[in-house]
This record gives sequence, C-alpha cells and structure tokens, in this order.
Amino acid sequence: MLNPLFSQLLNAVELVISDNADEVAELDRIIGDGDHIINLQRGLAALKVIENDFIEIDWSEALMKVGITLMTNMGGASGSLFGTLFISMAKEAKGQKLDSTNFPAIFYQGVESVKKRGKADVGEKTMLDTLIPVANRLKEDSANNIEFKQLLSNLSNQAYAGMTSTKDMIATKGRASYLGERAIGHIDAGARSSQLIICAITEVLSQQTDQS
Repeated sequence: MLNPLFSQLLNAVELVISDNADEVAELDRIIGDGDHIINLQRGLAALKVIENDFIEIDWSEALMKVGITLMTNMGGASGSLFGTLFISMAKEAKGQKLDSTNFPAIFYQGVESVKKRGKADVGEKTMLDTLIPVANRLKEDSANNIEFKQLLSNLSNQAYAGMTSTKDMIATKGRASYLGERAIGHIDAGARSSQLIICAITEVLSQQTDQS
C-alpha cells in the first residue's frame, strides 16, 4: 500500500515542470516539435485527477497506472516513451517490495525499454542522454553500497551532466535531426524535462532522509 510519498513526488514534479515550463517550451520550439511541455503537463494533470486512486495500491500497480495514464493522455513521442518507462518498471517490479535494493534494476529495465521503443541510445540528443547515465549511476552506486543521501546527490548531478551534454550534440532522432549542425548549441527539451523530474524526486527523497 502506498503512503503520502506518492503525492509528495507528484506534487514536486508538477511544480518543477510548471516553474520551468517556459524554458522547456522554448527549447522544444527551437529544435523540437513544440508540443513537449504541453503534452507533459497534460499527463501530469491526468495523474493529479486520479491521485487518490494510488492510496490503496502497491508500487507495481502504481507504476503501471502511471505508465498507462501518461501513454493515453500525453500524446506525441514523449507520451509513448514516458509511458513505456513506467509500464516496463511496473512489470519488473511485480511481486517485489520496492526498495533501494531492487529499484536500481527496476529503473534500469525501464530505461532499457525506452531505448528499444525509441530506437535510440546515449549521444543522440534525446531524453535518454539524461536517463541512461542516471540508470547506470544508480546501478553502480547501489552495487557499491553508497550511502543513500550521497547516492541521491550523485543522481542529481548525473542527471544535470547528462542533460547539459546534449547542448553540443547533433541530433539523430526526431525533428531536430533535420537541423543537422544547427541543433548544436541547444539543449534537448526531453533531456531537460527528464533532468527536472529526476532532480525533483531526489530532492523529496533527500528531505525524507533528513526527517527520518
């Protein structure tokens, strides 16, 4: 059964996306399709509507519900990719108690599914330039038994580094791929929104650690 943590995470993500909406929209306007932030906010709004549905279900069911809700409400490529991330994580988490021991493998599998769905990898100026390094760092730090608060800080830093790395890349996926070298100098909107979401989540979890 879920606790208030889900609502805290959802509220934190919704707030950070709202606060940075204009920036993400501008990034997407320059080299993307221009609809990324609208689609993302639509997905978050749909989750907010059914927020109470998450109180009486376990994490695997919650991840599946998040994935399906995003996939059916966001639209566009990002809806499919974010939906795939959570649905794959839900399948991997089924029958398990979600904790710091098994979550790295669950998240890693989710990112692997996004790679397959998007037929993309790191270095192609997409959201995966944030997600893949974070998944790898999480797996590595967990295996090395890094202290939890330090692990969260490492993930935030890795997400930021992954996001900023897209600035100097030539895009090979999506609308940005048609711009060639003109896409250089601009951060990918999906990489930025993914970084914002990850950092919002790690901040909430870090605060929880401080209070425990």
